[in-house]
Amino acid sequence: MLPLIEQLIRHKWWANHNLLRSVVECAPATDDSELRKLLHHILVANRYWLLLTLGQPFVDEHEKRIPDSHAALTAAFADTERLELDWLSRATPEELEHRLQPRALPDITISVSEAMTQAALHSHGHRSQCATRLRALGGTPAPMDFVLWLRAKGSST
Repeated sequence: MLPLIEQLIRHKWWANHNLLRSVVECAPATDDSELRKLLHHILVANRYWLLLTLGQPFVDEHEKRIPDSHAALTAAFADTERLELDWLSRATPEELEHRLQPRALPDITISVSEAMTQAALHSHGHRSQCATRLRALGGTPAPMDFVLWLRAKGSST
């Protein structure tokens, strides 16, 4: 399971990076509050599951504050990517089976691998919304498909 989770996480960050770069290439998009809100939601959801996995607090007042600029949002994405990839470099198959109790879903527990899958799939859906908004603002989203990431990294596995 670890190789699949690693692929999902690495693809997620590649796709996020491509999307954030596409926003910079479209001046109206960098100042669009709707797009920034969607991007921030991707980040917040990712941070929620990552911090839960790491056993660190998720402080709503801090985490849910939308950055004032695209540059600040991009920096927050980069910080979170570093944190997650650092965790991933040490993650074990046993750790992926550890059970988590999400506060928003008090009636279930999920494994770390399920939490990481949720973060990857959730961000995928919202990147599609961002791509639509970016197009409406005159921009062109960079490639974000999983198979294109496989090609970009030079592997078909």
